[in-house]
Amino acid sequence: MNTKLQQIFDSLETQRNQLFTSLNNLTAQKLNQQPQNGWSINQVIAHLITAERLSILYLHKKIQAINEVENSGLIEELKMIVLIISQRLPFKFKAPKVVVENTKSSTSLQELEQEWTTVRNELKIVLEKFNDDQIKRKIYKHVVAGKLNIRQTLLFFREHVIHHQQQIKRLL
Repeated sequence: MNTKLQQIFDSLETQRNQLFTSLNNLTAQKLNQQPQNGWSINQVIAHLITAERLSILYLHKKIQAINEVENSGLIEELKMIVLIISQRLPFKFKAPKVVVENTKSSTSLQELEQEWTTVRNELKIVLEKFNDDQIKRKIYKHVVAGKLNIRQTLLFFREHVIHHQQQIKRLL
C-alpha cells in the first residue's frame, strides 16, 4: 500500500480503536438509549459503519476505470478544507437516504466492533489496489463536496468519525 495511504489508514484504525475503548464500559441500556429526535450511541456507530461500507462498495466499482478519471487539484483541496471545517462545527447534517436505509437499527457494541473490523479490512484491500500514480485520481463522490481523491476520501472518513464523536459526547 502507498505510504501516505497506509499512514492515514493506521490513524483511522487508531481512532476507531480509541472510540470503542471509550465505549466498552457503558451498559447496553446507555448505548441504546435514544434521545427524542436523535440517534443512540449504537445507532451513530452503525451509521459510521454503513457510510464506510457503502463508500467502499463505490470505490470497488470506480477503481475498475481509475485510469480514465482525471486527477484532483487545487479546487478539490479547497473543497476538502471546507468539508473538514463543516465536520468540526456542531451542525447537524441530514444523512444521505441510501445510508439511512441501509443502517441497522440495533445491535450490540461487540457486533458493531466486529462489523467495523470487517469493513476496515475491506477498505485495506481496496487501498492496496492503488498505484502511486493513481492517488490523485478523483475516485470518490462525496454527497456535498463532489469528487475527491483516495487520500481526501480517507480524510473525510476521519472527519466523519470526529463529527460523530462530538455527538456521542453529547449523548454521554
